[in-house]
Amino acid sequence: MFFFIQDFNKFIFWFLTIAYGYQLFYLAYALFSKNKCLPTPAKRLHRYGVVVAARNESSVIGELIQNIKHQKYPSKLVDVFVVADNCTDDTAEVARRAGAIVYERFDRQLVGKGYALDYLFKRILEDHRSAGYEAFFIFDADNLIDPSFISEMNKVFDRGYRVITSYRNSKNFATNWITAGYSLWFLREARFLNHPRMCFKTSCAVSGTGFLISADIIQRNNGWNYHLLTEDIEFSVDCALRHETIGYCPTAVIYDEQPETFQQSWIQRLRWSKGFYQVTRNYGGSLIRGVFQKNRFALSCYDMLLTIAPATLLTLFCVCVNAMILFVCFVEPPLFVGRIVRIAANSLLFTVVNFYLIIFLFGAVTTVTEWRQIAAPAHKKLLYLFTFPVFIFTYIPISICALLQKVEWKPISHSVVKTLNEVQ
Repeated sequence: MFFFIQDFNKFIFWFLTIAYGYQLFYLAYALFSKNKCLPTPAKRLHRYGVVVAARNESSVIGELIQNIKHQKYPSKLVDVFVVADNCTDDTAEVARRAGAIVYERFDRQLVGKGYALDYLFKRILEDHRSAGYEAFFIFDADNLIDPSFISEMNKVFDRGYRVITSYRNSKNFATNWITAGYSLWFLREARFLNHPRMCFKTSCAVSGTGFLISADIIQRNNGWNYHLLTEDIEFSVDCALRHETIGYCPTAVIYDEQPETFQQSWIQRLRWSKGFYQVTRNYGGSLIRGVFQKNRFALSCYDMLLTIAPATLLTLFCVCVNAMILFVCFVEPPLFVGRIVRIAANSLLFTVVNFYLIIFLFGAVTTVTEWRQIAAPAHKKLLYLFTFPVFIFTYIPISICALLQKVEWKPISHSVVKTLNEVQ
């Protein structure tokens, strides 16, 4: 029995270490390489549309639109479109007064950001075909962006990338351990995943908001054809399968609002977890086949496969097996019970401690390298290093619930009304 426990635990540990080892290489490269992958000046200025799907966002959407209107980019080359999706407040009117072109949508059956974006893109293609938009930015209503955001993204678009993501920062890092947990995760994704991906010319991943998509892709799809609970990950996976390389612009900074209560965070991450399962079910097989397509290793497909793979459940399975063995030993003590208990208990401790230390390491490195970008007092930056692994640990019960129950899209309220000067 104890030989089985030892071999099982070693297998899980080494399997996960080898599978995700490339991310440690990304980490080392981002830390020590002098290649910053900074965008070069653009040869010309392109024409853009900005699209925002908003649901009861009257308190924050006006600030975003004004933020866009005051970009260091010719305003005549940028139009803002808002879809007020199933709103019960005056989001549409606030957006119109701020200078956006607004469409209102009321559909209680097809609910979610993906459906709202699809509706808006179809209307743009129908009503504004002659405007000559070359690409579209996708933002959430609670976002704020640096004054040079569009001009910096234009540099990367001018190089030929048809999908580009940005550096995702936070409006409310310092509020509590929950907002800090989200913020560190997105900062790590930008600095230690998308940055090295861009340097190695493999595909990055779109994360929710603050990205650009070519009008050619929207026209090809006749809208936005991604309607799973995590439409951003579904889109990223589809790009990998279509050999569409997603670029990254480290100098284009977006500030996003994070949920401030655990209840809101649970609802949001439950949807994310369920969405990851949906993407795995719908695209997992294609990604596996895509990894070794045409007798070559496709890193972008492998990367996305490991991104959507339920590694948390595999770790949880390992913990559960050891916990069950401990329980059986106490109920019906077999031969060598003492040794079995020690092995299982040590394995549980080893798994939890190592998981905590690995996440703490990523959080610490991210905090140190992005110190100046984090708008929070020094003592909170240090304190939230220790709560960051706890935030990630809470994904375990969330992942279990997402696996077992039906999950539907629910809006997350946004109420952090700040100017760009306040968050920088």
